[in-house]
Amino acid sequence: MAAASGPIRLLRGFLTVGLWTMASRVAGFARDVMMAAYLGAGPAAEAFLIAFSLPNLFRRFFAEGAFNMAFVPMFAKRVEAGEDPKGFARDAFSGLAAVLVPFTVLGTLAMPWLVWAMAAGFAGDERFALAVLYGRIAFVYILFISLVALLSGVLNTFGRFTEASVVPVLMNLMFIAAMLAADCMGWDQGLTLAWTVPLTGIVQFLFTWAMAARAGFVLWPRLPRLTPGLRRLAVIAAPAVLTGGVVQVNLIVGRQVASFTEGAVAWLAYADRLYQLPLGVVGVAIGTVLLPDLSRRLRAGDGAGGRWAFSRGAEFGLALTLPAAVALVVIAGPLIGVLFERGAFTAADTANTALALAIYGAGLPAFVLQKVWQPLYYAREDTRRPMHYALVSIVVNAGIAIGLMPVIGFAAAALATTVAAWVMLGQLMWGVRRLGDVTRADDRLRARLPRIAAASAIMGAALWAAAIPLAPVLAAPGLRYGALAALIALGIAVYFGTGALLGAFRPGDFGALRRR
Repeated sequence: MAAASGPIRLLRGFLTVGLWTMASRVAGFARDVMMAAYLGAGPAAEAFLIAFSLPNLFRRFFAEGAFNMAFVPMFAKRVEAGEDPKGFARDAFSGLAAVLVPFTVLGTLAMPWLVWAMAAGFAGDERFALAVLYGRIAFVYILFISLVALLSGVLNTFGRFTEASVVPVLMNLMFIAAMLAADCMGWDQGLTLAWTVPLTGIVQFLFTWAMAARAGFVLWPRLPRLTPGLRRLAVIAAPAVLTGGVVQVNLIVGRQVASFTEGAVAWLAYADRLYQLPLGVVGVAIGTVLLPDLSRRLRAGDGAGGRWAFSRGAEFGLALTLPAAVALVVIAGPLIGVLFERGAFTAADTANTALALAIYGAGLPAFVLQKVWQPLYYAREDTRRPMHYALVSIVVNAGIAIGLMPVIGFAAAALATTVAAWVMLGQLMWGVRRLGDVTRADDRLRARLPRIAAASAIMGAALWAAAIPLAPVLAAPGLRYGALAALIALGIAVYFGTGALLGAFRPGDFGALRRR
């Protein structure tokens, strides 16, 4: 019974984080649908998207890059060994706050330069002034959300995935409520969205702090102390900052390219939101659960358990990601048209956003599988090699985005992101080949992978064939929602039915996962 507790805990963790992340992504998608209807792809929408991306960019550097990849393994090992985990968490909390407070002030003051660095194409028109205004209001979010990331790492280490995973849902629900209030009260939608950003950060921080306190970790800020543990954290975190933020660096390049085409920043952002739905549900679930689990197993010398966890993470990710990627490529047009095209969002916006979505969809499996391979390095406190791989990926991204922009326009930004993701994954897979059996797929994964791919291809063919006769209905007001739902239902039925027949998974696999 005890032996089974580890696998059950891992699978339950994947499902818990996945379901809450799905709730967050669905709420975030509803938020972006409302924003598209109110603001379209106009100046206020593009300015807000750039302003909101700035604190989120630095959050992924400071918090998700450094602490989820460096703090969590160190903290998990201290918990396993009983080496004063509370003291280490307090030191890390205080140290992070001491860095973030002056950084927040400097970033707010330097907002015009930050906006220019993100979207130089805005210079000289109204988008630049709006982005600076919105950015100065929103930038303090970096302080609160980075501390939330550290507190979430503490909760995840103790298997409290629900408490940490509900935080993004709060943010998106607050944005939806704010836009509805602005519509009713006649407030400026752009300013309302900007002021909602710091408010959501405060609420998220207070909620996560209270949940950590309930878990026995009451973390009050104090004067930081440069302890040996904190020094070690800084050494490990420094390269992890870049590695964890490689996607964000690539997005900066993409936004710079897009900023020279009016509307392109919004097209890429809306496409990003849709493909982030499966990426978040699967990739975030795997990354959040797999890293502390692998760290504990390696600390305990459980190589067989580590290999099982790694293989199940890859299998779970591919079984849900490959069909999603195929669907995003094959029916990108119907998805964007039905879900976004209304109000200020035009047919031309639909065509350009669908192009970006199809390109992003081709990179979805690479993004998810990075979440499986990266913990193999970070669980061993190896952050240097992923950093080197990230640098290569950034160079590839910049070369493609800038080099192809004169040829294919804003689509070069999406293509560069996708190619760079596959390059990053290839390097991660190549680099772990010497780490032993824990990095090798087990027999079950090797047998199921080609069958998952075949079932996904058959589903893609079915979607393509069905979308042609459904095209008039998908464009008809009042009928298009039902048509899209039928198309998606067909894809789900074909994939799971074909997958079961081919042996890609057993009919009871997902039911057992849900029950666990």
